[in-house]
Amino acid sequence: MENQVGYFNDLMARLEELFYHELSDCAGWKTEFIGVDFIQSKEITGKTPEEIIKNSCQAIVDSELASRIQFQVAGRDILLFLKIKSCLHLSKEVRLKQRGIPIYNCPLTNMILDQLIEKLSYETTYVAKIDVDENTETCTLKVAIYETSEKIGNVSDWAEECEQIEKNNTWQVVTKST
Repeated sequence: MENQVGYFNDLMARLEELFYHELSDCAGWKTEFIGVDFIQSKEITGKTPEEIIKNSCQAIVDSELASRIQFQVAGRDILLFLKIKSCLHLSKEVRLKQRGIPIYNCPLTNMILDQLIEKLSYETTYVAKIDVDENTETCTLKVAIYETSEKIGNVSDWAEECEQIEKNNTWQVVTKST
């Protein structure tokens, strides 16, 4: 199984590399749809952003696509700060990083964002920054989530917000259900 996962991550890494170099600069944005078919096949419920995020994370972790997901909504409710541990796609991210390609796509985050749009009619979402630490097998993501068009102009200091989450350990943590 591990060889198959490696093979498919190699394919995805190459595809994302080609999309990154795509001249029209449109292909890379389409990768936000990768992963959504999986999560749409699950029965994700919730009435608040936190419930949708937590339930999406639970479906991801229970399906063993990652071992743990930590999240917090902050920054005037427009920042979704995520830490994803031992993701099935980690080797893809490492391959891209080694090739000098900035990492811009996370299928697991795509799933969560899709559910915010589908279930709560969020106006728009996008991955702003992805950092990969292959030593700790953790991806750290900063994601913009805009519930309404009025929130699109909101600004906050995400660095300070993230520092406070880390310092105060205010993460919501999702691990596999027992």
